[in-house]
Amino acid sequence: MDAFFASVELLRYPQLKCLPVVIGGGRRKVDDWLLQSPDGTGPREPRFIPVADFPLLKDYVGRGVITTATYAARQFGVGSAMGMMKAARLCPQAIVLPVDFDEVRKYSRLFKRTITEIAPVMQDRGVDEVYIDFTDVPGGQREGGRVLARLIQKSIFDATGLTCSIGVAPNRLLAKMASEFNKPNGISIVYAEDLQARIWPLHVRKINGIGPKAGEKLARLGIETIGQLAAQDAQWLMGHFGKSTGAWMHRVAWGQDDSPVVTESEPVSMSRETTFERDLHAVRDKAELSRIFSDLCQRVAEDLQRKGYVGKTIGIKLRYDDFRMATRDQTIAEPTHDAATIRRVAGLCLKRVPLDQRLRLLGVRVGALVRLSEHPQAGSEPVSASSRPARKADPHTAPLF
Repeated sequence: MDAFFASVELLRYPQLKCLPVVIGGGRRKVDDWLLQSPDGTGPREPRFIPVADFPLLKDYVGRGVITTATYAARQFGVGSAMGMMKAARLCPQAIVLPVDFDEVRKYSRLFKRTITEIAPVMQDRGVDEVYIDFTDVPGGQREGGRVLARLIQKSIFDATGLTCSIGVAPNRLLAKMASEFNKPNGISIVYAEDLQARIWPLHVRKINGIGPKAGEKLARLGIETIGQLAAQDAQWLMGHFGKSTGAWMHRVAWGQDDSPVVTESEPVSMSRETTFERDLHAVRDKAELSRIFSDLCQRVAEDLQRKGYVGKTIGIKLRYDDFRMATRDQTIAEPTHDAATIRRVAGLCLKRVPLDQRLRLLGVRVGALVRLSEHPQAGSEPVSASSRPARKADPHTAPLF
């Protein structure tokens, strides 16, 4: 989907179309004021709010991160995962709006349902992306898949008012890259024989699975493009990256990917985390941290309940003010999706990390997931730790929040 989070907001605020808009950060008072009439008599219709009334990025203060940005904003170098304060220096005139996850999820379900009515073999890849197998769909091979891609695009737009970009290729690896070639609202067809001309000139980071660290290491070795990666001997890559990763790098550089489109996959964990607007201390900001911690546990529990899962391994994630990370987890005897249970066990994990330093991020995670239908009695059972001994609490930790 094209700039999905931002595009969903433009359905609500069509007056912002073609303007630089960024989506991100937590909901603020200014966002609530925006929806109220100036005379305080009640709510006002979002589509009639004057553009001049919207909050601007130049006035944003905090450490929020951009979820997505309209293409008008991207022209200024603003992009996903960028800090909003940094983005404000690049595009101060951009309008800033918070993420409405309920609305995003609604449109996500709608566009995916639209696809499966046409091409039922679909793999969910998150809130705004899917893989689709055209192989056995009537007409799926016409014009190399372009005819079916056009039908899917039109059907999604008719159902949602949103646009998407589609890449069609012999495998998932190439299709993923092709989907980025002609954004927004584009269709790109890549054939096997297009590998050298269209794929090899791309940067190695365009390969789904090569992250920042691997990209940096490849750069140090003098490899920046996929073509340069393909030119390396497989044994040489194995020597630098290990047998499995090195062999995989060699295969994908040559456009080889035999992974199927999997219509059903089970999540291994669910988590919620938040980056604070300012660093918080476990003692001086205990009340605020306690509230945030409880809210994260509640939201994870609601995610589990909504999707029909329970989990046995509960953990926490901290990022300190110096960007060091700490994680701890604990396994309980019976799987759960109960918020109070999750908070209690996550609290035990907190006792095992130093809390004498300011925090900038807090997260809660539930792993080892199974379907609730397989454990119909699971939920709010008394907590019982596994036989694995828990680490002793650090004697220098601050009081648990």
